[in-house]
Amino acid sequence: MHSRTSPVTPNPGSEFISWMANVQARVEAALVRLLPAPDIVPRRLHEAMRYAVLGGGKRVRPLLAFAAGELAGADAARVEIVACAVECIHAYSLVHDDMPCMDNDVLRRGKPTCHVEYDEATAMLVGDSLQAFAFQILSERPLAADPATQMEMLRMLAVACSSRGMAGGQAIDLDSVGKALTLPELEHMHIYKTGALIRASVALGALCGLPLSAQDFEHLERYSKFIGLAFQVVDDILDCEATTATLGKTAGKDAAANKPTYVSVLGVAKARSLAEELRVGAQDAIAALGVRARRLSELADFIVVREF
Repeated sequence: MHSRTSPVTPNPGSEFISWMANVQARVEAALVRLLPAPDIVPRRLHEAMRYAVLGGGKRVRPLLAFAAGELAGADAARVEIVACAVECIHAYSLVHDDMPCMDNDVLRRGKPTCHVEYDEATAMLVGDSLQAFAFQILSERPLAADPATQMEMLRMLAVACSSRGMAGGQAIDLDSVGKALTLPELEHMHIYKTGALIRASVALGALCGLPLSAQDFEHLERYSKFIGLAFQVVDDILDCEATTATLGKTAGKDAAANKPTYVSVLGVAKARSLAEELRVGAQDAIAALGVRARRLSELADFIVVREF
């Protein structure tokens, strides 16, 4: 872990904000086009899938994929598919996490959660379908320089979703309710729960482009680990300090559920310091990549200074 922190609070520039808005709009349009139309049988399931995915969210994982794709000189049309795949995986995880058997939440992205708007059985099928759909779109068109690389992309996304990734992290999370975790134990949980898909998003975006050296990929992997943890630290701070209206989801739910968080383990002030430490670590990790990593650098700042 880095101990150095930057004395300057970064502010995302207008050009970066414009780039981010363009990527978000492009991904939204692609998801609208790719997801099964609501008039196709089974209509209710397809309608619910679109409800869960469209019209909300920061699209951080697609943004990371596009930023890594730019670094590798990737065709944006290829990265677009990767971005949609990781966003569908993310949306599926939110649908399942919100269900009564998991976190039992009623609000997500400023609207009723999928199981509230539809029903629990439909929400379960929405998550199942979105996960399968992500692999479908990732496999049905060429996205990499060669088939072996595309097979590796599929493997990486599968691992990110698995018991060694998001699902495993959620299992640890559920088992940790009411327990006092140490900071290393908390980090271990979130390396899986939050970090796995973030790491996959960066790697998949990069693999859409020109081959990178092993050293370049090592820089990206280190960056991704820092960013994955930073994202969760900031999420925990916002859950404690922001309002439900600002977050678009129920504020304070982690404390109410007696779940261990970076705030409960460290307190708000130390959690903020840790987030900044992780931001600097992420910036240091990609410093050697120079201007090619500009968007990744800007996203590191955005993830830590965001207020929603």
